[in-house]
Amino acid sequence: MRRFYMLEINLTEETAERVDCTELFSEWLGGTGVATKLLYDSCSSETDPLSPEAPVIFAIGPLNNAFPVMSKTVALFKSPLTGDLGESHAGGRLGLALFESGNHVMRIRGKAKEFSYLSVENDQIELKQAYSLKGMSALATERVLRDVETRSGKRSFLRIGPAGERLSPISCVTVDASRHFGRLGLGAVLGSKNVKAIVISGDSYFKLDNKKPYLQLYQRIFDQVVNSEAMTKYHDLGTSMNVIPLSKINGLPTRNFSQGFFEGAENISGETFARDFLAQQIACAGCPIGCIHMATYREAFEPEHHMYKTLKVSYDHELIYALGSNLSIDSPEMVLKLLQVIEKQGWDAISIGVTLAWATEAFQRAIIDETTTGGEILSFGNGETYLRILKKIASGENEFFSDLEKGTEYCSKKYGGEDFAMTFRRNEAPGYVTGMNAFLGYATGVRHSHLDSAGYSVDQEIINNPISFEEQVRKIYDEACWRFIFNSLVGCLFARKIYDQKTVLEALEVSGMKSWDAEKLDTLSRKIHSLKFKFKEENGFSFDDLKLPPKLEHVYTTNGKLSQSDFKKGVELYKKWLQEDHHPV
Repeated sequence: MRRFYMLEINLTEETAERVDCTELFSEWLGGTGVATKLLYDSCSSETDPLSPEAPVIFAIGPLNNAFPVMSKTVALFKSPLTGDLGESHAGGRLGLALFESGNHVMRIRGKAKEFSYLSVENDQIELKQAYSLKGMSALATERVLRDVETRSGKRSFLRIGPAGERLSPISCVTVDASRHFGRLGLGAVLGSKNVKAIVISGDSYFKLDNKKPYLQLYQRIFDQVVNSEAMTKYHDLGTSMNVIPLSKINGLPTRNFSQGFFEGAENISGETFARDFLAQQIACAGCPIGCIHMATYREAFEPEHHMYKTLKVSYDHELIYALGSNLSIDSPEMVLKLLQVIEKQGWDAISIGVTLAWATEAFQRAIIDETTTGGEILSFGNGETYLRILKKIASGENEFFSDLEKGTEYCSKKYGGEDFAMTFRRNEAPGYVTGMNAFLGYATGVRHSHLDSAGYSVDQEIINNPISFEEQVRKIYDEACWRFIFNSLVGCLFARKIYDQKTVLEALEVSGMKSWDAEKLDTLSRKIHSLKFKFKEENGFSFDDLKLPPKLEHVYTTNGKLSQSDFKKGVELYKKWLQEDHHPV
C-alpha cells in the first residue's frame, strides 16, 4: 500500500515531526481535499488569520511528479482579506521539492521567536534567523538564499516581500523564479509568523510495482499534452493571447470595468509582448508546456552615461489586464515597470491593480481629492503617476497610501465608492467582463476566483450556442465540483480537459491507489464542496450577502447588460444545488 506523509511544524516550539497521513489520502484523495480537512480541523471560527494559532497547509496529490502537468502545490489558510477560506495554487519547483523531501503535506503553526526562514532538506528541518533579509524584496531574497542554501536536489524557494512583512492582506508568496501563491493574503499570514522564506529540497522517490502500464499511460498523456491544439496556445503566446479576442467581444475590463473594449488592446497584446519583449519561456517542474513567458526591458540608471540595466519580468493575461487595460495603460514597457515594482514588494498583482483602478475612479468622481492623495492627481492611463503611488504605498507615505494595500473593499468602505468597488466577497475581480456567468463564478466560487468554475468560459460558449440560464449556472456548479477532484491531484488547470474522469482513474490505479472509482470520486467532489462552504459559513460567509457590484448593471458586456435580479437568481440556484448535494463531514 502506498504511504503518504505530513510534516508537522510548530514554529513557537521549534519542533518538527513527520506523521503518516495515508488514511487522510485514502478518504480525501490529496491536495485541496486533504488540506481543506486539515484546515477545518485545526482552525476554528475564533482563530484570527494572523494569530500564531492559524495554520498554513501546503499539499500535493497522489499524481504530482508522476504524470505530465501534475505540477502544482495548493496552500490552504484562513484569509486575512476575506476572513474565511484562503486557498491559492502555485507551480514552479515546489511540488517536486516537497515530494522529494519525503512529504505530501506540510502544516505550519505557531510563530517564530525571531525573524526567520525555514529550511527543509529531507529529515533536516531548521529554523534560521533572517534579520539580514528583513525589508528585502521578494526577488532579492531568492538570490541571497540561493547562494546560502547550497544543497543537492531540486530546491524550491518560497518568500514574501516587504508587503507580507507589513501584513498586507493582499500580499502574496513568491515561488521560485516567477510563480505565486497570489490571492487572498498568504504573504501576510507567513509575515505574521515571522517567516520570511521557506527553502525545501530532498532526494526521496517512490517506486512503482508495475512500470509497464504506468509508462504506457504516461506516454499517452504526454502525447496529448504536447500535441493538443488546446495546449499549444499556452506554449505559443500563453494566456496573454486572450487580450485582443476579449476586447473584440467586449470582454476585457477597461478603466475599472467601465467597458469591455480597450482601444489600446493591440499594444499590450500577447502578440506584441512576444514580438518585442519575450526573452524566455520556461516551465514548472514536470510540465512540458512551457507557459511561463518572461519579458525583458531596459531601464536607465545612469542615463547621462548611457548606462542601463536589463530586467526580466513574467507576464500573462491577468497581469496585463490588471496593470494594463483596467488602468487604461497601453504601453507594454509601463506594464512591465509596474509589474516589477509589484514583484519586489510582493503584492498580488490583480488585487493591487484593481485597487488602483478604484482609487482612480474615486478621484475622478471627487470622492477623494489631492488632500487625500498628498497632491497626486490620479488619471487613467498615467503610468508614471501609478509608479509613484506604488512607491508611496510601499513607504506608507500617508494614511491613504497605507490603506491602499489593504485592498479595494476596505478602502471603498472607508472613503466611499462602494458602488464601483470591483470585489466579490472582498476579493478583487479577475480579468473578464464577459457576462453574468463570469461574475456568478467569482461570487459563488470557494476562493472567489475565475479559477473556481470558469464562468467566463460559459459566457463565451453561449454566444454561439445559447442555453437556458439555469443550464448556464448548472455548468458553473458542475465544473466547480469536478475541479475539487482535479485540485486534489494537484494538476495545472490548463490540462483539466486532458485529465477526464477515465484518465484520472487510470492514473490513480497505476500509481498505487486502486480503491477509487467514478462513484467515489463524484461523492468526494460533493464532500469537499460541502466542507469548504461549511468552513466559509462558520467564518462569516453567507450567500445572502453576495451582490453584483452596482456599477456592472450599467456596463455592456460580451452578453449584454446585467441585472441584480438575475445575479441573485443565479446565486440562489447555486445555493440550492449545494444544499441538495450536502454531504455530512
